[in-house]
Amino acid sequence: MNSPPNDICVVRLSAIGDACHALAVVRNLQDNWPDTRITWIIGKTESLLMADVTGVEFIIFDKSKGRAAYEDIKAALAGKRFDVALCMHASMRANRLCRLIPAPVRIGFDWRRARDFQWLFTNARIAHKSNEHALDAMMGFARCIGAAATAIRWDIPVGDADREFAAQHCEYPTLIISPCSSQRNRNFRNWSADNYAAVADYAQERYGCRIILSGGDSQLERDYGEAIASHGDTSIVNLIGKTTLKQLVALFGAADLVMCPDSGPAHMATAAGTPVIGLYATSNPARTGPYVSRRLTVDRYPAALQKFMGKTEQQVRWGQRVRNENAMALIQVKDVIEKIDACFDK
Repeated sequence: MNSPPNDICVVRLSAIGDACHALAVVRNLQDNWPDTRITWIIGKTESLLMADVTGVEFIIFDKSKGRAAYEDIKAALAGKRFDVALCMHASMRANRLCRLIPAPVRIGFDWRRARDFQWLFTNARIAHKSNEHALDAMMGFARCIGAAATAIRWDIPVGDADREFAAQHCEYPTLIISPCSSQRNRNFRNWSADNYAAVADYAQERYGCRIILSGGDSQLERDYGEAIASHGDTSIVNLIGKTTLKQLVALFGAADLVMCPDSGPAHMATAAGTPVIGLYATSNPARTGPYVSRRLTVDRYPAALQKFMGKTEQQVRWGQRVRNENAMALIQVKDVIEKIDACFDK
């Protein structure tokens, strides 16, 4: 753009990890143009984490309302005008929202990454770049409108009560294990509870770590928590299903290390400034791994591609997932122990 925009509309509905990436883009825009007004159309769950970010007006899209959710967005946008819309979410649900935004320029992903016919709902595109991390891909929207690169930051606001909650549970050294990823579409991203328990034993015995389990309130996550917490004699604090998203960010920020599979907590912990041991076999960590903890990532994605698909990384599309229930078993306990040692043996 030839001059700093007055008003920008950002569209990124979900999921938690991608919302964290989008926040980094918003912070970059704020660092470049502190006087620019930013409106963010965001999902209901994600808004619980982001809605008090300073300098941003949030419009919540509640998908549970069905068609009425679009009417809510239309009403919220009435009377507004934007210089540009950054459509950083390529899905049919999000694409339909783009058409509702009163902006002369609606920027979407390039042809190769514009899923669900996004190009029909936008009138401009970011430049194509191959093999980008998801955060870098979103940052392409900021570059497209002329925002210069700045230091990556997130700065998710956390209140005093949430910090006090975290301080009550975390003591040096603390390892938080967030064992589960979403099970939508049978993504097979979860490691075994026995393996998590073995790692927890090692971290406590070798480094005196306090072990905290975190996660949502699904039956799967509760089952995982009970299985890990009941293993052996290890004293484990099980907070699965017992925290808000803000409390979880505060916990991650107060911890010394977080371990999880490909999931939102990997990016929440990154945003909180804590190292992450990411466990990756069904997805490529170069695309969706913890952004600043790549040296701590356990990467068995190439092995999983070869074993279960008979292909190399060069033979599959960027972002290809390995949907096999045995893929995560390629990660061994010793692989994770090596990363724990790398973090604590300094």
